[in-house]
Amino acid sequence: MRVLVTGATGFLGGAVLARLRHEGVASIGLGRDAGRLEMLRAAGHEVLRHDIADGPPEVAGVTEVVHCAALSAPFGPAAAFERANVEGTRNMAEFAARAGVRRFVHISSPSIYFDWCDQEEVREDTPLPPPVNDYARTKAEAERIVLHRSEIHPIILRPRGIYGAGDTALLPRLLRVARRRRLPLFRNGAARIDLTHVDDVVEAIVTALAADRDCDGPTFNISGGEPLPVRRIAEQACARAGLTTRWRRMPLGLAMRAAGMAEAVARRLPGQPEPPVTRYGLSLFAYRQSLDLSRARDRLGWQPKVSFAEGLDRTFKGAA
Repeated sequence: MRVLVTGATGFLGGAVLARLRHEGVASIGLGRDAGRLEMLRAAGHEVLRHDIADGPPEVAGVTEVVHCAALSAPFGPAAAFERANVEGTRNMAEFAARAGVRRFVHISSPSIYFDWCDQEEVREDTPLPPPVNDYARTKAEAERIVLHRSEIHPIILRPRGIYGAGDTALLPRLLRVARRRRLPLFRNGAARIDLTHVDDVVEAIVTALAADRDCDGPTFNISGGEPLPVRRIAEQACARAGLTTRWRRMPLGLAMRAAGMAEAVARRLPGQPEPPVTRYGLSLFAYRQSLDLSRARDRLGWQPKVSFAEGLDRTFKGAA
């Protein structure tokens, strides 16, 4: 067994590499960040600097692939998402087919389900709405690319809101906003969401790698299985960081219109920089969102083990 992990210089990919090495599984990580690759190499990992959007890598002896690499952002140039999420996935699927891999684990996102309303206990076979942004659009396209290559024995995982020690996106972004200004409180705090600790996602990936052929093809929702009020999530995370959470009640429609105007302005600027607020970002404070995990439990034999309370302990202990 020799597992190739894309996105090895990212949060999830690095965690997968660490788990495989801990279990004595031969692996090689691909990434673009030279500094981070050197750190991984110094820690004993086999790594290769390669941009998968440029073409398939030149690596021999790979038996499984875990495809974590992606451009994950709520805003940006459409071409950047196409290159990273569509072309990169197409190249890795081609590589896997040539290598004759036994399993291709593709990391997707529940963002492809997202609509501008409450969505609770969403199942994997739920009809997809029109994509809300280029990230959701290209992740859905990447799934189609993978599923059309049955010879690579794909399994698709859709983990919700990954957090943990080493994360630079979800909770750090929330804390940065909380330091600067009051957080928006929409619909009297009705918003709820289920996040996922990185250890649970890694466990799902390891389980998928070992799954038998009966699991070929299906997609699986992955989350902590604990939908919590967004207000509670923010307040507990801020308390761990020594911050006092401040809230501002706001009408959702007005805030969405303002965010839409900010996006329109940003699209006219060179490089299309992310505006201070996006409609998708606001929606996380507005709606109830949760995933049905029964397929992962019944067919993959996986279920979450890390509660949000325990996940915060691990996150802030690891960051200390």
